[in-house]
Amino acid sequence: MNSETSPAPEALEFSMRFTSSPRGARLARRLVSHQLDTWGHPYASPANETLTLIAAELTANAVRHGHVAGRDFHLRLTRTTDTLRIEVTDTRSERLPLLSHREPPGDAESGRGLLVVARLANRWAISPRTNAPGKTVWAELCVSRH
Repeated sequence: MNSETSPAPEALEFSMRFTSSPRGARLARRLVSHQLDTWGHPYASPANETLTLIAAELTANAVRHGHVAGRDFHLRLTRTTDTLRIEVTDTRSERLPLLSHREPPGDAESGRGLLVVARLANRWAISPRTNAPGKTVWAELCVSRH
């Protein structure tokens, strides 16, 4: 093996189902932060704080807008060399988030979560689930490893 080349680091993954409840969303957010710390992104680091906030928004949306009685939401977190990606999947197909960059009215109690995600993530989108009802909202954060 050439001394100048090294094997590409393997992608790391954390995946879990959570109850579609505020408690499930809180647990998911905490486990995302813990997993990032385990992967070398300490709790107070910008990457951990940013992706944990994105996780909070996506899991809260899955509970509030994607809840189907008796169904959980699924969270998947992956790390590659320079990208952290979070995916939150729920089983509700008919309630797709609006992809708008406009602020909701000042007195609106909700509607800003995906604006936060759009401003914090380098990329994000909504994808339909394949072979099952529902959708996945995902976001990526580019990070540099030193």
